[in-house]
Amino acid sequence: MATIRKILHIDMDAFYASIEQRDCEAYQGRPIVVGGSPKKRGAVAAASYEARKYGIHSAMPSRVAVQRYRDLIFVKPRFEVYRAVSQQIRAIFHDYTDLVEPLSLDEAYLDVTQDKLGVGSAVAVAKEIKQRISQETKLTASAGVSFNKFLAKMASDIDKPNGLTVILPDQAAAFIESLSIEKFHGVGPATAAKMKGYGIATGADLRRCLEADLVEKFGKVGHHYYKVAQALDDRPVNPNRIRKSIGAERSFSEDLCDRTQMIAALHPIAEEVQARLQKAQRVGYTLTLKLKYANYQQITRSRTLTHPLQTVDDILPIAQTLLKVHLDPTRKVRLLGITLANLAEAQSEQQYVQLALPITTAHATM
Repeated sequence: MATIRKILHIDMDAFYASIEQRDCEAYQGRPIVVGGSPKKRGAVAAASYEARKYGIHSAMPSRVAVQRYRDLIFVKPRFEVYRAVSQQIRAIFHDYTDLVEPLSLDEAYLDVTQDKLGVGSAVAVAKEIKQRISQETKLTASAGVSFNKFLAKMASDIDKPNGLTVILPDQAAAFIESLSIEKFHGVGPATAAKMKGYGIATGADLRRCLEADLVEKFGKVGHHYYKVAQALDDRPVNPNRIRKSIGAERSFSEDLCDRTQMIAALHPIAEEVQARLQKAQRVGYTLTLKLKYANYQQITRSRTLTHPLQTVDDILPIAQTLLKVHLDPTRKVRLLGITLANLAEAQSEQQYVQLALPITTAHATM
């Protein structure tokens, strides 16, 4: 009989904001956001749970956030601190397993089928990890425990903050059927709307679909939708995953209609990309700006350079230029993203020279 895998998904709670509250007594118990000031037309990178009670969340324009709570505290991001804490947490993970697949600074998959400390129970391992994170960093994490990555990821979001949710094999079908289609990881607003047009509003509806029909309606990703609806996910936890690109994006609760505001909103996105590049010790040579209009039409515009991009100072001017040149000023924007591809190892001592003008390419999708 095949061994049932034991997969954890650990997700830190309001990671950036929680670190700021931990490090500054004046912020504790207060509604704070990490991100740009409304005076500079910034955006929210992270919101404390106290701020979330007012409907404030990441990617929201700062001006909107302060309208929802006038005395909101804005804190400038400290990505070097967030990276250091992330390293502490990953060291805890590696005490239990070498099969750790980081997804970002604040979340990771762990395969503890064979845990190094011989704890045996995946639930017990998750509890120990949560306890050690609390003791060693004074922060909380939520954990999902299941037999595959998809279900572990979904479970970790059920009982935040500081939650622990377990989905056993005999519970998987009922769990999936109970979900609204918007709750499925990887199903965005546009896909959810399209699914509802086909009468697929819940996991139960999705489970009734034939794989061939899903592929016909949604293309190759239809195979994935069919498998996860049936609780089938054999993807391994991959500690050596080779990343082809590194990026970040923000969806806005209210569509942006002012170009100056959009340009300002790119700053926290560029900061997040910088943090991820530095963590991965990578630089990129191709920058892609992703832009989604209010009607969900998506376009991407790319520029390839002969010198590497890694810092905000490298990334932001190019992203802003692409936005200025290619934005339709008559249309509202609901999402912005920046991605770097053509990755290479960062070489801190190397001197780079820009040898040629950048190359611009364009793509458009609906």
